[in-house]
Amino acid sequence: MLLLVYTFNFLDRQILGILVQPIKADLGLTDTQLGALGGIAFALLYSTLGVPLAVVADKTSRSWVITVSLAIWSGFTALCGLATGFWSLFLARLGVGVGEAGGVAPSYAMISDYFPPERRARALAIYSLGIPVGLAAGALLGGYIAQNVNWRTAFIIVGVLGLVIAPIFRLVVREPARGGADPAGAVPKQPVPVSAVFPILARKPSFWLMAFAAAFSSMCGYGLAFWVPSLLIRSFGLDLIGASQFAGSLLLVGGTAGVFLGGYLADKLGGRDRGNYAKLPAIAWLITLPLFAAGFWSQSVWVAWAFLLIPNGLNILWLGPVTTAVQNLVPPQMRATASACFLFINNLIGLGAGSWVMGAMSDAMTARYGTESLRYSLIAATSFYLVAAVLMLLAVRPLRKDWVEV
Repeated sequence: MLLLVYTFNFLDRQILGILVQPIKADLGLTDTQLGALGGIAFALLYSTLGVPLAVVADKTSRSWVITVSLAIWSGFTALCGLATGFWSLFLARLGVGVGEAGGVAPSYAMISDYFPPERRARALAIYSLGIPVGLAAGALLGGYIAQNVNWRTAFIIVGVLGLVIAPIFRLVVREPARGGADPAGAVPKQPVPVSAVFPILARKPSFWLMAFAAAFSSMCGYGLAFWVPSLLIRSFGLDLIGASQFAGSLLLVGGTAGVFLGGYLADKLGGRDRGNYAKLPAIAWLITLPLFAAGFWSQSVWVAWAFLLIPNGLNILWLGPVTTAVQNLVPPQMRATASACFLFINNLIGLGAGSWVMGAMSDAMTARYGTESLRYSLIAATSFYLVAAVLMLLAVRPLRKDWVEV
């Protein structure tokens, strides 16, 4: 059920990407405006409200927080279909971000309480399959509905589906005991004040290095998820259905394999050396950069698909290892709040800036490259993976020291 809700989290979050071209034609928006709708409009309140909602989740019922969040973001997703211009769509996207702020961090904490440490990375990786599955579902459903009906109906349908799932989730999902999967005595009898969570994280260099590494990776990852369908239409000549099938197949095949592989390898190698939780993502990002650039540079849609398949998995391999590492930087009863602090940095920078930066670069390059400006923008943006890899490699040594063994 957590995986299903996370799938809708990303379906509702990223369905805008496949609908960019019909929305642009209907509402007359620029790439910069569309990038802002895909990034900062969503990420602004999504990032800032994540921490207080996680605090509420740590103190009360995490399953209730997730249920209410799902209902809110689904309702605002449906309202996106009623937008008449940039600002009405911007406000609706803000609302989607408000709802989704309460979904992920409490889910991380619940999963960590369901599974023991030696199985936790795989469990979190399976949960993180909601990202590629949700992105793929958004591309496929959004593309088919927009092509056969219109883009407004696509928003309304996926929003209503989420509203239907919310009460079912609350009835099915039970609240696990905090620290219930950790060794006996791992959870202190006296609760630690919530105000102590961030100071604990702030003193640990590995937290900052992993958070900013993930943020630079997410700038590229979220930005590409948003803009690749438009690239396929503008530069490769695909129609909306063809672009949705291309993007959806890459995410389903490459993305799901990469996420699960990251969790599996982290569980296998992390027990030998805690630094491997950071080393694995760094290696994956170094391989990702040239493959993405080659795929975007290609002139053939089939050659592009072949080049893009592997990096679509490697660019999100970090999810299982890094989210597990963050969970283990603090005691069990602080996990939701710790995850929210990490997600605040990752999402405000990565999700907030990625699609907007790429859209702005595309607009800036239009005078020189014309309709090919988006292609050059995406190629330039892959350099963010190099920054991410360097920061994550720097986190390897301090992570061994900062890890909380329970």
